[in-house]
Amino acid sequence: QSGYSYHDFGCYNTESVDYPDLAQKVGDGVASGEFDHGVLICSTGIGMCIAANKIKGIRAALCHDTFTAKRARLHNDANVLCLRGEEIEASEALEIVKTYFSTSFEGGRHIPRLDKITKLEAG
Repeated sequence: QSGYSYHDFGCYNTESVDYPDLAQKVGDGVASGEFDHGVLICSTGIGMCIAANKIKGIRAALCHDTFTAKRARLHNDANVLCLRGEEIEASEALEIVKTYFSTSFEGGRHIPRLDKITKLEAG
């Protein structure tokens, strides 16, 4: 609806799946540059966020509201949005997604901090 193109990696039914597998598919796509951003959803969002952040170059953020979605992009240049699928209204989740995608990285004082995170990632 908002003019974004996307690739849906699943889930396609209500059967349980191994969320690290989906996090890896999305994370690899973002880390390789095939996709600019990713969105991951699981019951709490926690497992997806942990798994995605194991992939080099991924800055996944678990966002529960528009404030955290905005800050994830503005300050942390998050490239993967993680959401909970339980205990959230569809309209609330949509507002979080809209906020995430409409916010750009601020840069400035945040760049040296992201550089430090990149160094941590490298070991």
